[in-house]
Amino acid sequence: MKKIIVLNKPSHWVLDIPGVEVISPRRYLSDVGFSNLRNVRVFNLSNDYAYQTRGYYVSLLAEARGHKVVPSVKNILDIKERALVKSVSDDLDALVQKSLRRIRSGEFILSIYFGQNISSQYAKLAKEMHKLFQAPFLRVRFVHNGRKWEVYSIRTIPFKEVPEHHLSYLEKFAVDYFERKRYDLAKPGKYLYDLAILINPEEASPPSNKKALSAFEEAAVKLGCYVEFITKEDYERIGEFDALFIRETTAVNHHTYRIARRAQSEGLAVLDSPDSILKCANKVYLNELLRNARIPTPKTLVLLSGNPKDADVLGFPCVLKLPDSSFSQGVIKVANKEEFKVKVKEMLKTSDLVIAQEFMPTDYDWRVGVLNNEVLFVCRYYMATGHWQIYNWSSKKKSEVEGNFDIMNPSEAPVNVVETALKATRLIGDGLYGVDIKEVDGKTYVIEVNDNPNIDGGVEDTLLKDELYKRIILFLLDQKNNQVPRLSPDDKSQSNGGKNNVSK
Repeated sequence: MKKIIVLNKPSHWVLDIPGVEVISPRRYLSDVGFSNLRNVRVFNLSNDYAYQTRGYYVSLLAEARGHKVVPSVKNILDIKERALVKSVSDDLDALVQKSLRRIRSGEFILSIYFGQNISSQYAKLAKEMHKLFQAPFLRVRFVHNGRKWEVYSIRTIPFKEVPEHHLSYLEKFAVDYFERKRYDLAKPGKYLYDLAILINPEEASPPSNKKALSAFEEAAVKLGCYVEFITKEDYERIGEFDALFIRETTAVNHHTYRIARRAQSEGLAVLDSPDSILKCANKVYLNELLRNARIPTPKTLVLLSGNPKDADVLGFPCVLKLPDSSFSQGVIKVANKEEFKVKVKEMLKTSDLVIAQEFMPTDYDWRVGVLNNEVLFVCRYYMATGHWQIYNWSSKKKSEVEGNFDIMNPSEAPVNVVETALKATRLIGDGLYGVDIKEVDGKTYVIEVNDNPNIDGGVEDTLLKDELYKRIILFLLDQKNNQVPRLSPDDKSQSNGGKNNVSK
């Protein structure tokens, strides 16, 4: 297996590690040769992993390319979420107290390099913390609250901040680490049962309208669930439930991801899963994933600068997208090179990368609803009146914000549309997805895969009706092939310590 270290300044790498190539983030992101490599492990030592920086995109695109990467995007986000850090690290409480029992100060900093510490007395603690938060270099701050030690914060350590007197240890740790063929991981949680539905009552365009939410609740109750609609304010209560169903528009740098990740860490069944949110919410990742799988998409460029020559291959007009845009927001059409240059410059203030895509005018977009690798429905969404997208958020008439639709049985839909959608979702997982496809001259092109697709009463449910809601809830409850016991409300209340006595 080829091993690659990604470092902001490769010339600063002073360690002698046989068989490891050291490159910059820019090279990994822009050199197509790395995109085509297989059987690769990437060790991302970028100085900054903040959302939408190049360090973040190294891990994101590594996953899209099928490269094994440390840290993963999930690990990066976990480290930044303090409540999640505390929740997960509480599992190590006994080890923390034992390891730090001789420390007399009120604070202790533990530096972890490739899962090890320079002092052998902290070896076990360093190894277990590394399992939970997989990053090459970690700095864990412990604080004594007067009664016991607690994890106060965890952050990654840029290579440039490693003290010089640690380098000799670091080299030994690195040699040991890179010789491994397997890397320790924390064990995944298990799945049980009890349903929270996450919504945002203030959201202008939620993925499910009130009619659909009521139908989901009714289906879940019939299947023996206690159902409670929750909001982001209920973050601390996630552990009260056994399953989480997200019906709020998801994003990575957002509370929906943090709640999904916390729910997963607490052992809940989750839809949308954090993995699906990570993979679907960013168009840079999706473009790389689809391209490597040879699934047709409109001609696409990933831009790191506002050079108008970049768009010559696409022609004008062309479409610009922020990586985490949704519901046609953060997506614009530019008519010429000058407008391209201005708009890309504006977008690069928000994200280090911007998507530029060939403009494909069509009267409608296909939407294929997929659950567990099976097609639920196929729908045509027509463009909003006088607009090039299915949503026209600038329209002054509410009736013209969205275009019309028609829905059909999957068996009556074009075979190539259905097959293309299933090929795309298999790259993501086995959850609930909506695949947007354009059909031009009989050829299909995937625009995007949505992890949190619209399920609206009176639209997507017009084919299957109540059966649609039942299938989705059943999938959530039976996730990972764990059959959910059908308990009566009285039995369930007793079995979980009266949890369902929470006011409905």
